[in-house]
Amino acid sequence: MSKQILVLGGTRFFGKRLVNLLLAEGHQITVGTRGQTAATFSAPVEWLILDRQDKESMAAVLSGRAWDVVYDQICFGPTDAAEALEVFGDRVGKYIFTSSLAVYDQNKHAGLVEAEFDPATYPIQMGRVEDWGYAEGKRLAEAVFHQRAPFPVASVRFPIVFGEDDYTERLLNPVREVVAGRPLQMSAEAHQMCLISSAEAADFLAWLATSPLAGSVNACSNGTITPQALVGLIEQATGQTAVVEITAEPARFSVVTLHDTWTLDTQLAQSHGYQFANLGEWLVPLVEHFS
Repeated sequence: MSKQILVLGGTRFFGKRLVNLLLAEGHQITVGTRGQTAATFSAPVEWLILDRQDKESMAAVLSGRAWDVVYDQICFGPTDAAEALEVFGDRVGKYIFTSSLAVYDQNKHAGLVEAEFDPATYPIQMGRVEDWGYAEGKRLAEAVFHQRAPFPVASVRFPIVFGEDDYTERLLNPVREVVAGRPLQMSAEAHQMCLISSAEAADFLAWLATSPLAGSVNACSNGTITPQALVGLIEQATGQTAVVEITAEPARFSVVTLHDTWTLDTQLAQSHGYQFANLGEWLVPLVEHFS
């Protein structure tokens, strides 16, 4: 059955993939952005120009309208979440918020389950992402949504997302470093990490539009990998030997500077019928593509 769906964000990376998947399923799609990123989709969409961090801007174009599903790709703090609830009122069937594995930032270990961060009991404080930082901003946004929303909310906790369309170049950057012979800063220990592809992230979000699953939910591919093993895949694909610099304090974060094991348990999503891909099925071809 066709749904009226609003995607806040959605002009690049897995947000754009999400829009195209929803269009292919026959839904009527509205995309709300600031209009600063040009994008073409597989079918026509309605465009709304708005500023996600300006309640008046949001209200001017969204007030009075109703959607079966709203996807929020660009909420990074509790004030963003609270203002969205004010603007939408009760005119949403289901709200799907792109959250992050970073909500577990103070509790890093293998097999993190959703209950290890409970937004329903987390004390709410207001502010933007610049007031709280990325991880705390996502925690507080979840708290606002799950304590105050008059409609069902699903907060999707994604790990690092890789893809050919990743404008942040999180995987391409270490490939470049290996090829150029520049040192990669790494931990001496082999910590495990989970990942998801941009294609699977979009597919999971699209699946949630028709699934009854709500609340906080982890999403990642099956399996884990260490930074050392990831560098090994890059070496194999490029034919180059990586120059590794062991450090406890990397100059900047990258996917190979992981200093803790940090992986997600996805049994909740799987128990509702979603089947995640195996990590190696897409990661090896992607590394080869970038090399």
